[in-house]
Amino acid sequence: MRSRLLMLLIMVCLGLAAAPGTAAERPTLLVLGDSLSAAHGIPLEAGWVALLADRLERRDPPWKVVNASVGGETTRGGRSRLPALLQRHAPEVVILALGGNDGLRGIAPDEARDNLSALVRTAREAGARVLLVGIRVPPNLGPRYAERFHGIYHQLAESLDVPLVPFLLEGVALEADMMQPDGIHPTARAQPVMLDHVWPMLEPLLETTDASPAGGGSQPQPRSANR
Repeated sequence: MRSRLLMLLIMVCLGLAAAPGTAAERPTLLVLGDSLSAAHGIPLEAGWVALLADRLERRDPPWKVVNASVGGETTRGGRSRLPALLQRHAPEVVILALGGNDGLRGIAPDEARDNLSALVRTAREAGARVLLVGIRVPPNLGPRYAERFHGIYHQLAESLDVPLVPFLLEGVALEADMMQPDGIHPTARAQPVMLDHVWPMLEPLLETTDASPAGGGSQPQPRSANR
């Protein structure tokens, strides 16, 4: 009896010791966005990031998705939060989906561009591959400002050679039944459309890790999506 108890204790200890290693081998994807990625006004599990997490759970190896998106976030706020998030989660892939609130607040496009550039560089320096997700802002401040603001995403895709989803709400923003009454946030019905819009640019970044024997992999500089 005593030997059996000792053997059981050893097996439990070995299991506990192995658990952290198993978790560490699970690649991580970090989403840093605003209310469009934080499922504003709809159940959290219906948001496009939660749908992405469900899809990545079925991959081999399965991925862990960390949604660090918060309502009202700006590029400046994301820039201040990203280093701690990288240190805590050590993601293989980072999705940057910021800028909408900058545009709504009339922040200078150059300032938002500089913040996004710093975000991309910071994530890459931590060893992560980056997907940049763009946004279009309403023409409240004039069509010239709106076009200049949207243009910063293409500028960054070109200058930093980072893959780009030009507009997160493509196929959604002009569909009344896919937008909430505020005209800014998408409904639950729109979330699968948003994910399907992001997926073609995201999947190649995942495959680099999937193909690595240890779940890691090299950190290539992806080709720009707008070429």
